[in-house]
Order: sequence, then C-alpha cells, then structure tokens
Amino acid sequence: MKALTEPEIRSAFVNCTKGEAKRLAIPRDLADRPWGALDFLGWRDPQAPGRAYLATEFEGRTRAVALRSPAPASWQARRGMCSMCLTPHTGGVSLMVAPKAGKAGQQGNSVGTYICGDLECSLYVRGRKDPAGGARMHESLTLEEKIRRVEGNVAAFLAKVVA
Repeated sequence: MKALTEPEIRSAFVNCTKGEAKRLAIPRDLADRPWGALDFLGWRDPQAPGRAYLATEFEGRTRAVALRSPAPASWQARRGMCSMCLTPHTGGVSLMVAPKAGKAGQQGNSVGTYICGDLECSLYVRGRKDPAGGARMHESLTLEEKIRRVEGNVAAFLAKVVA
C-alpha cells in the first residue's frame, strides 16, 4: 500500500460527513508506518476506544470507513478468528460495524464483520506480529496468496459499505 497523508485520509471517508471526517483522530505516526507491509491502514481513536477506522485503495481510489466496536476490554478475553486475515486469536477479535454510505447509512443501515481488534491484519499475515495467546493455523497458501485473500476480504467489506 502506498503511504497516505492526513488530508488524503480525511477526504476518503465514505460513511461519515465531512465535518465528522475533519474532527476524527488520525494517527500521528503516519510517517513511521510500515507502508510496504500494509494492505490497509487501520487504527483506533485513542480518545474513543469504541471508534476505529480503516483506509485502503478500493476501486482505484483511497477509501476510508468509520467503524464502531466494543472497547478493547470487552474483546480481549474473547476467542475468535478475524474474517479479514483468518488469524485465530485467544483474545483480540472484535465485531466492527460500519454505517453504510449515503442514504442507507443515514437510515441506520450498517455492515459488520469480525476483525483483529488492533486492525493489524497485514502484520499477522506476514508473520511480523504474533496473535496474543493464539496459535497460527497451518495453511498451504503462499504469503502472496494470503495477502491477496486479505485484500479481497477488505474489498468485499468495503463493497458492502458503499453498496
């Protein structure tokens, strides 16, 4: 993934207003992120742990979505598997819900999926981060195939948000 800038991220949100996008917390360490190892940029709002965000390339453009999830204390003890990267966790998977884009979202419609609570799926897939308390599944897929799977799962989720 190419490095993203704060203005690029703020203008990429598809499921919140421009005012909300202007006020939300963007990570301060964008320059220090391992962009070459990221399939998407995901982060939690440090001031509002129930809010999370995801930004990536989708349909040739940078797109970002606002997510809601339980605060970390409620998902750290749960056992589950991320539906983006298929990493099993003894703790650390959270149901993340995104309001749909446009009129459907304004009417309260949303899309949800289980994602690594820290939104670092890219690092788990590449073996750069180990899931807490979880063992890795043995898979016969190559790293490139696993990366394509994450990209496909993220794209499928975004397609549901913007549909």
